[in-house]
Amino acid sequence: HFALKSDSLYIASQNGNLHRNFMGYSTNATKLLVGLGASSISDTWTAFGQNIKSVEPYMKRVNEGHLPIYRGHLLTEEDLLVRQHILNIMCRSYTEWSKETAEAEVLNMAMSRLKEMAEDQIVDLDDDTIRVHDHGKPFIRNVCMALDARMWRKKPETTLFSSTI
Repeated sequence: HFALKSDSLYIASQNGNLHRNFMGYSTNATKLLVGLGASSISDTWTAFGQNIKSVEPYMKRVNEGHLPIYRGHLLTEEDLLVRQHILNIMCRSYTEWSKETAEAEVLNMAMSRLKEMAEDQIVDLDDDTIRVHDHGKPFIRNVCMALDARMWRKKPETTLFSSTI
């Protein structure tokens, strides 16, 4: 992701106003993203919905006057928590939390996964903060994966849709 210093994305990143959604980085924070077309994904902030993947069945469903949703997922409290911290890291290279909250357990597990990155000086870890160094930004998706409790519990056996460096 590249932007000129005069670009709105760069300015938003410097001001702490950057946002990220399925389409990538944005200067507009919204909790609703409507996916139009076959295989597109909608995000209502508390749920995801994916449209039918093939064009013909998608069009048939739309022409019948129905939503062409193929599958969906309602986010749990933990999903929402993890999502917010991942967004903080992706958009601000930093996240923090209170040690007394329920989120501490999920984030403590992430902290243990990030120890090697801290040793490599990719991130700084404190009791309740994660900060990505500027030279660690190429690895920011790896940092975020450490927070993805759902992924770690599932431990995928196949290649993920996208891979990190």
